[in-house]
Amino acid sequence: MNDFEENISMPNPDLICGRIDEVTSSEPHFMLLLFFIIFVAGMLKVVLRNYEPAILTLLSLFGFCIGLLGRQFNEVQQLLYPLLKTNNYVFLNIFLPLMTFMAALEMDFYILKNMFWQILITGLTSFVTAFVFIGYIVVKLNKYTWNVQSCLLFSITIGITDPLQSVHPLKGIGVSKILIDIIRGESLISCGVSFVFFGIYRIFGRKTSAFKELYTLGSVVTDIIASGIWGFWSAKILQYMLADIFGDTVTNVTLCFSMAYLTFYVAEFLGLSGIISVISLGLLLDSLSFRPGTDITITKFLFIMTFSCQAFIFTFMGIVIGCENIREIEFHSLSFIIILFVTVNATRMLTILLVSPVLLHSCYEFSWRWGIMLICAGIKGSFNLILAPDIYNLSQEKIVLPQLFLIYVLAMSIMTMIINSAMVTHSAVTLGLCVISLPRHMAMQNAILHIQEVINNTIMLSKTENILTNILWSIVEEKTKIEYPSFFLGNDEKSDTFPTDEVLIEEARLHVAIIQMSSFETQYKDGSLPEAAARILIGASKNYGTVQGKFMSIYDVTTYEKTRSWLIKVKNMLVFLSSQKDKINFFPPEKSKFMGFIYKIVFSEEFQYTGYIVTLLYFFPMIMHLWPTVRDSHVRGLIIVNYYFVFLCIIEATLKILIMRNRYFYESWNRLEFYTIIFGLIDIICIHLVREKPRDIVLIQCSVILGFFRIIRFFRIFKMVLPTLINIIEEIIKKRLSLMYSITKGYIQSLEDTKFLIKQISSRESIFQKLYEILEMNRRDAVKELGLIEHECREVVIALKTKQAIRNVLGKALKNLRFLWSRGIIDKIEGINMNKEKAQLACFDYGDIICKEGDMPQGLYLIISGMSSLYGSLLHFGIDPKLRTLAHLPRTPYTEYLTSGDIIGELSCLLKREMGYTATCETILQACFISLEDLYEGFDIFWSFLEYKIWLKVAISIANHHIKEGIMGEELTYQRCLEKNNAYLENLSRYSELTIYNDTMLHVLIVYGSVLNVATDEQHFAPSRIPSTCFQIQGTSNINKLLIIQKENATRKGKSSDKEEYYDSGKFDESSQSFKEINLLLGAFCLCLLQTTLFNDPKVSLKSFLRIC
Repeated sequence: MNDFEENISMPNPDLICGRIDEVTSSEPHFMLLLFFIIFVAGMLKVVLRNYEPAILTLLSLFGFCIGLLGRQFNEVQQLLYPLLKTNNYVFLNIFLPLMTFMAALEMDFYILKNMFWQILITGLTSFVTAFVFIGYIVVKLNKYTWNVQSCLLFSITIGITDPLQSVHPLKGIGVSKILIDIIRGESLISCGVSFVFFGIYRIFGRKTSAFKELYTLGSVVTDIIASGIWGFWSAKILQYMLADIFGDTVTNVTLCFSMAYLTFYVAEFLGLSGIISVISLGLLLDSLSFRPGTDITITKFLFIMTFSCQAFIFTFMGIVIGCENIREIEFHSLSFIIILFVTVNATRMLTILLVSPVLLHSCYEFSWRWGIMLICAGIKGSFNLILAPDIYNLSQEKIVLPQLFLIYVLAMSIMTMIINSAMVTHSAVTLGLCVISLPRHMAMQNAILHIQEVINNTIMLSKTENILTNILWSIVEEKTKIEYPSFFLGNDEKSDTFPTDEVLIEEARLHVAIIQMSSFETQYKDGSLPEAAARILIGASKNYGTVQGKFMSIYDVTTYEKTRSWLIKVKNMLVFLSSQKDKINFFPPEKSKFMGFIYKIVFSEEFQYTGYIVTLLYFFPMIMHLWPTVRDSHVRGLIIVNYYFVFLCIIEATLKILIMRNRYFYESWNRLEFYTIIFGLIDIICIHLVREKPRDIVLIQCSVILGFFRIIRFFRIFKMVLPTLINIIEEIIKKRLSLMYSITKGYIQSLEDTKFLIKQISSRESIFQKLYEILEMNRRDAVKELGLIEHECREVVIALKTKQAIRNVLGKALKNLRFLWSRGIIDKIEGINMNKEKAQLACFDYGDIICKEGDMPQGLYLIISGMSSLYGSLLHFGIDPKLRTLAHLPRTPYTEYLTSGDIIGELSCLLKREMGYTATCETILQACFISLEDLYEGFDIFWSFLEYKIWLKVAISIANHHIKEGIMGEELTYQRCLEKNNAYLENLSRYSELTIYNDTMLHVLIVYGSVLNVATDEQHFAPSRIPSTCFQIQGTSNINKLLIIQKENATRKGKSSDKEEYYDSGKFDESSQSFKEINLLLGAFCLCLLQTTLFNDPKVSLKSFLRIC
């Protein structure tokens, strides 16, 4: 039986242990092999200290030994049977997506964006030169007679540069990130093109003997574009799923891992290129795409899985080679391996020489040193090996020794990994690419001296402690001494020459860019900067960081000014077109009833929409008129419809002219209607003349041209959609303003962070002064831009500030919860439930009714953005209905407007009674909804603290709206007492008495219910101020709430028992009790509801809540 005999009924196995398949395995012995390979790889990784070339080489030798044993022993063959029976295409679909995703994820998207064409040209040149040059050498110098098809496939396989191994030696030795990403990007492009070529050959190669060149080229371009689009949308979907700040780390890792394979398999199922889609997915993800703190975990997990894939590939290839008969291999194969190694490096050199003019012109950092690094970085690896078996599988003519493909590719991978990796590292050190410049070297020395000073101070303080007296401090000082290595300092910079100001300012500029990017990431992780704004700022910093002498300003960040100007112009034009001035300037005639009747018709909405309907109904006849075949068979009907349409337009215009007279032509839409009528009449006349003179060519051409002018009849429909277009433009402007506001605030914060580190950047006074002036000028420009945004759209800024406040509260709360979890205060099992969502985001459109008067409350709404109006037929203020009737109190309707930060339905939720008003959205509104059950669950968890705060908010709100005006001459004193938090709430039940106006009380306000003056039997109803002549009161309603304003120098005395316990417990800080903070506490409570299952101990919950707030 031939080792590579084709079987049409089942997948073609690559190798069957070099002999006839006599042993079949029904037990899962293959899993033993897999885990044994993982164990050996891990052991080698520990012994060889992560030196991957040696690890992968030993794994391939380990696999080769297993393969040799498989030829001799049936027990070993049982382990290898599933591997050797499986088609290589299966392994390619298992290992390739993850390795490609990891390689693309490590690349900086912004560097690729700036140098996309240069990297694309380098990758395509590398593919073409390998295809031609290596293919020619293999055809001419290979002793074994391979066909041209096999030689070309082999040249493509051996010409791929592994994107994982090619940059691995450069990590951690100080080489420029741009150089590393150029190598990785060129490798990804060459891999992508090679796999696309193999995929197309796999589809078309067996169907026809020759390609249809044009069709194949078009298919390649279409597949690449469509694959990139699918990868883009996959990245957007993954970013959306990872955007949840309450997401679990395990969930995020699972989503990333599964999305890489899902993107690949969906693309392959649709007939696209899976590897291009996965590359697009990885490139569009960065550290901002992941929840803060999870990016490191995800990267480590993907690195482990990628290394496991490489270990499997090298071991499997060694097993397959060991299973074959290697005795037939001659000495020529060894010499040909040397020839191939020289050819591969020569091809790499030719590629870099061809593209070096492009790189020199586009990248100011590129030099001949970088060129040498690019030549040495042509390392082969797992990507080459995974394609090697397909050389034989896709060839139409089968060769005698197919295992030579695997041997040559494996030999090239091992030789380039060992030799080229050493050459890359040695070249980087020798050529000075790892050398740190003198200004940066000085900055690092200053930082090390500062750290050493901190260590010395700590040692000095520790020597004074009694418990640390029996310590050998000399050894401690020796071991904690930090010495800066001089290995990375070049010989030319060890001299006494000091750098010039130009060199120092350039180094300082790079430091400023790094500090700003770090500030942007910190702000995003803290929740103060949205992801979109952080991504734009970091991208702009990287873009302008490569421009020599350029400090990024706020105007460099975005094209906001240009975008804002044309959007506002479009909006103003649409508003001008949608204006209805005719209805404002004309009034119905009082003398003529006929003219008044016409006025009502003309300016009614029915009349306007009737015109729109007639225009839309004419759409179908217009299509028939433009379709010659249909038009010839319906000529008479189309002429009659045209007569009717023009006749209706004339009637409409006549009615308007009767009312508006000569002012009819002042309106642009009326002029358009008049021009439509004129063209319609001319069209009718031309059609009539054509029917009279059917052979007149001029009349026929005029009739045809006028027929196309009928399209202007549909322009009036544009007037109907103008309000929708205006709303869309306004939303775009608001989103743009919101984004620009976040960008500007983040930029200003980064400048403030940079100013604290100017002294550490450069110690020279001239450099410090120049840096300070540049940063201060950029800060002033940004503050000016921020003021313009706040002036233009204040409501957008208010809504955005509210969102940022809530985001800050959420971020701090999560940080505190993780701290409690890590310290063991919260049990780990309880912490699993921290994502149980109880606070929900509710969105309402303009005109939506949030709640109706008389309905039972479902919960309260904390408004995040937007405005709502409240209307109630009666505000009862908790007064007993019988008392209201006896006192003949007026029924006053209630109207109020609420904006961002206000609460809807808090009083009804506290009392568990019907809503007293109807809430209607005046704008698009977003609110955080807390159900009634969750609210009272929060009251139980946080004791009565939160319930008391909500009641206090209601009381102060009622006092400000209804009672403050009645405090004659004492408004300033009242306001000052509120600002100093000299106010508290007192409960008074029915028939209970209370002594008021002692030495500490300034005002006593009844805000809910009613009370009776015990001395005079005078009733006082809410909302009102109880006179200072009243000293003893009694509650007369079921619930009575008193807001007591204390004097400025008074201490809190005479409180009820429950409040004495509350204040004396030390859990409440009086300085934080301000009216502005009450709604913010409720915003924090929205978060705390998300973690109510965490708190079993009330003390723990209250401490955590107060820490959050």
